[in-house]
Amino acid sequence: MTTAPTPNLSRVDLPQGTVTYRVAGPSDSTRPPVVFVHGLLVDSLLWTSVAELLAEQGIRSYAPNWPMGSHRVPMNPDADLSPRGMARVVLDFLAALALTDVTLVGNDTGGAICQFVLDTDQSRIGRLVLTNCDAFDVFPPTAFVPLVKVGAHAKLIKPLIGATRPTYLRHSRLGFGLLFAGKPDAAVTRSWIEPCLTDKAIRRDAAKLMGAIRPKELLDVSTRLGSFTKPVQLVWGDADRCFKIGFAERLASVFPNATVTPVAGGKTFVSLEFPDQVAAAISAAADAG
Repeated sequence: MTTAPTPNLSRVDLPQGTVTYRVAGPSDSTRPPVVFVHGLLVDSLLWTSVAELLAEQGIRSYAPNWPMGSHRVPMNPDADLSPRGMARVVLDFLAALALTDVTLVGNDTGGAICQFVLDTDQSRIGRLVLTNCDAFDVFPPTAFVPLVKVGAHAKLIKPLIGATRPTYLRHSRLGFGLLFAGKPDAAVTRSWIEPCLTDKAIRRDAAKLMGAIRPKELLDVSTRLGSFTKPVQLVWGDADRCFKIGFAERLASVFPNATVTPVAGGKTFVSLEFPDQVAAAISAAADAG
């Protein structure tokens, strides 16, 4: 599993603020670029192994640290970080780097943001890959509704996250335990909670997103996903209690050109624990589109 040391990061200035990101793969790649979208309280480490595997196949990928609570560079105080606003951050990132025909890859909350991206502007998206993620009115999954309700208040985030400082609590059902099939890397999960523990502005950013999550808005978006006719791959851990495999099949049914690939024994963080399968699906999506 990926460990937590921070490699060199690139930076791009967007209207909403600065976003840092990791790049992997050849700069002269002729294959479609990949852009990853992680979820709440994690960062680009979620994708490192997948990005390395794609780089071996000549695919260039971009793994931003989106402003969802584990980023280390705060956004502008007036930045719109609602789900729809986050979709605009993603689109502005693509525009700033002049990326087109993008393979957009989402997980967890990031999968919901990808759906908001499609509903806002599909012009730079060539194909979509979703791993276990929110959809319809499951936003967030039931187990994390209390976290999001408390996290909507910036002043409550530090004590909330602080309770997970002990590794055994951080890796329990109160923390990341439900999202991993195996034993999490303590250094990685510690790095994910550190920004909210140490930076008031990061807590402000996280609260903006959590306070604006509305299940009915994602459900409304789902009624228009059928307009995206390009290839969609759903790579889904079939042991996930938050996002069950039947949920993937329901989500696939709203897209005209979607395929579900179960990952045996996988849970929410399939990209960390089953990077081979996720990379293979991303590569297949690129070949299909």
